[in-house]
Amino acid sequence: MSRSKIVVFASVLVVFAFGLAGYMWQKSQINSVEVVANSGSLERPYSPVLGPADAKVTIVEFFDPACEACRAFYPFVKKIMAEYPQDIRLVLRYTTFHEGSDEVVRILEAARKQGLFKSVLEEVLKRQPEWAVHGQPDINKAWAAAEFAGLDIEKAEKDAQAITVTSLLKQEAADVKAMNVEKTPTFFVNGKVLPSFGAQQLYDLVIAEVKR
Repeated sequence: MSRSKIVVFASVLVVFAFGLAGYMWQKSQINSVEVVANSGSLERPYSPVLGPADAKVTIVEFFDPACEACRAFYPFVKKIMAEYPQDIRLVLRYTTFHEGSDEVVRILEAARKQGLFKSVLEEVLKRQPEWAVHGQPDINKAWAAAEFAGLDIEKAEKDAQAITVTSLLKQEAADVKAMNVEKTPTFFVNGKVLPSFGAQQLYDLVIAEVKR
């Protein structure tokens, strides 16, 4: 075989190898999305839900109440939901990576029992810079935020320590591990992972699912 033919043959092999690698990567991505979509760890019957139950699109957000990025994303997610009020619902999964976050989850669960989940959530997020000092969280200030939102504190303090809330926290931690969630917020849209992290990527995937 001449030298020129060897070069051409080698080039063809390289192109084929890249093509095969690209195909295998794409196939693995598709398979991982299917696995996520079929996973019972993605959503639980007890999970807090905002938006219509029969919405076409479900955003599952692994969310830490002490996470600054979660606080920053919340208005953006609300804006997308407001744009398509009948088509999108938000499922929140508690992810307690930060110190004190588990205590705030207990406040949110007590608020849910009083029908005040959303208003307490928003007040707690609004005042996050006051109570969520990393390494030294001041949970009393989170309780104060909840009270400002209308929470009956005396009743909530009992509800927050219920064994059902403790069980919920354990299940959430197990699901976070099962789903390999390492950062917050982590989003899934109709069971699909974002192609990369970012507000625009979230928006694009949600709108693509709405228009399917």
